[in-house]
Amino acid sequence: MVRLHVKHGDESQFLFDTTVTVPMEELTKQVASIYNGRLKVSRICSEMEELAAHGVTLPPNMQGLTDEQIEELKLKDEWETKCVPSGGSVFKKDKLGRRNGHAPNENMKKVLQKTTEETKAVISKKQAEANVCVTMDMVKDALDQLRGAVMIVYPMGLPPHDPVRMEFENNEDLSGTQAGQMVIEDPDAQLWWAGKELLRKKTLGDYIGKNEKTKIIVKIQKNLEEDEDISYLNAEWADSSSLKRQFQGVKDIKWRPR
Repeated sequence: MVRLHVKHGDESQFLFDTTVTVPMEELTKQVASIYNGRLKVSRICSEMEELAAHGVTLPPNMQGLTDEQIEELKLKDEWETKCVPSGGSVFKKDKLGRRNGHAPNENMKKVLQKTTEETKAVISKKQAEANVCVTMDMVKDALDQLRGAVMIVYPMGLPPHDPVRMEFENNEDLSGTQAGQMVIEDPDAQLWWAGKELLRKKTLGDYIGKNEKTKIIVKIQKNLEEDEDISYLNAEWADSSSLKRQFQGVKDIKWRPR
């Protein structure tokens, strides 16, 4: 098997085993799916930690408001009585005003925390240091574990606007967020090795040869990232000669014989 050490930028992501005969179209999709799947698990874990600490998310029109503002506007959270954690809740006010403060009791809180810790370990970048490969099945299993923990603690489910539920249903809205910028959708994904783009119409073996015991570092990135690098290098301010001419005050002077 060919072992890929997948990076994004200079940051190590995960190890993945494949073969020299794999079409780059298929390999790019596989790597992008695992890359994005790990991001999804990480986002869910982050929100589940908040769920364990402060309960479910308030409706969007109530988030960030003070108790006085909510009372003045006569707003009511209809999901507060529908989405109660198993075994009752403990009030832990959310200072950010995103969640309703009705947190799970200590035992149920531990169920969520233990599961998030275990799943984060599965998709951790430390797996690469331990020489452990990550597969899409591992990512799917991690998502199932998280889903199961939420069902134990919230048997009646979560509100439709809660980020955890939205992630499970693939309805998350990441537009305008840092998390959204990190996602690399399959059509935009590129794999690079040794300064070359691994074109989808070829096989991996077209680039690295027939040796199945090869280990290589590949970088995953968006189409636009490469375009941005090119436009950055072509920018006038990146041209040292242009900067020098501006400094000397000779920019745009037309020379002609007398």
